[in-house]
Amino acid sequence: MTAIWSPENRYRKWLDIEILACEAMAERGEIPLASLKNIRERAGFDVNRIDEIEKTTKHDVIAFLTSVTEKVGEDGRFLHRGMTSSDVLDTSLALLLREAADILIEDLDALLAALKKKAIDHKNTIMIGRSHGIHAEPITFGLKMAIWYSEMERNRERMIRARETISTGKLSGAVGTFSFIDPGIETYVCRRLGLRPAPVSSQIVQRDRHAEYFTTLAIIASSLDKFSQEIRLLQRTEVREAEEYFSPGQKGSSAMPHKRNPVLSENLSGLSRLMRSYALSAFEDIALWHERDISHSSVERIIGPDATILLDFMLTRFTGLISQLVIYPEKMLENLQMTKGVIFSQMVLLKLIEQGISREGAYAIVQRNAMRSWQEGIEFRELLLRDEEVIAKLKPEDLANAFKVEKFLTHVDFIFKRVFGEEA
Repeated sequence: MTAIWSPENRYRKWLDIEILACEAMAERGEIPLASLKNIRERAGFDVNRIDEIEKTTKHDVIAFLTSVTEKVGEDGRFLHRGMTSSDVLDTSLALLLREAADILIEDLDALLAALKKKAIDHKNTIMIGRSHGIHAEPITFGLKMAIWYSEMERNRERMIRARETISTGKLSGAVGTFSFIDPGIETYVCRRLGLRPAPVSSQIVQRDRHAEYFTTLAIIASSLDKFSQEIRLLQRTEVREAEEYFSPGQKGSSAMPHKRNPVLSENLSGLSRLMRSYALSAFEDIALWHERDISHSSVERIIGPDATILLDFMLTRFTGLISQLVIYPEKMLENLQMTKGVIFSQMVLLKLIEQGISREGAYAIVQRNAMRSWQEGIEFRELLLRDEEVIAKLKPEDLANAFKVEKFLTHVDFIFKRVFGEEA
């Protein structure tokens, strides 16, 4: 990913655009074929020389063109004919962001494979589901992974759409009116580069496209934040249902040798905050003065490489984290049982309703027993068997059936088939 944003790759894109424009002009008879041949053979650049020239010009595109002309000679006068700097800058930025998107899509594919494996491996690993941080009803760890997988599938689709949106170029001149360059040249260059010409542009490609791209990166990073936060919560000492792999020789604290901290997850949660700030910066770039100003340029020189390199790192790190994540099924079962059976309250509620008790009446019966179970630490089922209103409606075997955890997992296969297809 870093190589995409190197000066050599950036200037190579600029040169490709300039040469393709010359090809289109030569086809139209606007520049001599001999000059095109000379430009193709001799055109090149020297990064150090560009830097040297820019110290005087204070303009990177002019410094680049000067460097290329030094190699081409007199025919260099045909370079950049009728074009403006943003024709080169915006078209090349589209190419760079598209290359970055291709790597990020590969990263997403690797993460999806890791999540799928974890989901299928733990499809039937029972654990407690939580709402508001409080025990709710049983789920499986595989279902949790299936949710993450499905979310990352949507993120992959978003990334593909963002790649398509950003793959837009322009060679329409100083304020987008094609005053000194024919629209056919833009069409030729964009087609050869695999880009779409912007249907209409000012001096620049409009920045709503870029905002969509960087927002997509921020959404993906926020998903990683969500997943990482869950791992951090599951790794807490009181919970310890899952844990980041702790390698031999790894240290968790300079003061406390016993510590095994979720440092990778914490790192990813922190980095996602930075990624969201890049999206905000891209939003700010949408509103420019008139046909353009240059306030977006400094922003994009930072967020282009930083955001894509960062998300590449985050996706790679999280894929490794998931692949090596340590799961504790026994602790999941232990935690599921710690609330003395109150997690079966809805099942009891529904059985009482089936026996003709109003929902409000059944709720009151179940709740008072559940609250007593919470407060006194008595098994919920035992309290129900002592409750006259309950035993008047439900036989002991009915209550026994209401406390079967398998009931909660009846449709796990259905959900998995919906997420992963028949192979699940």
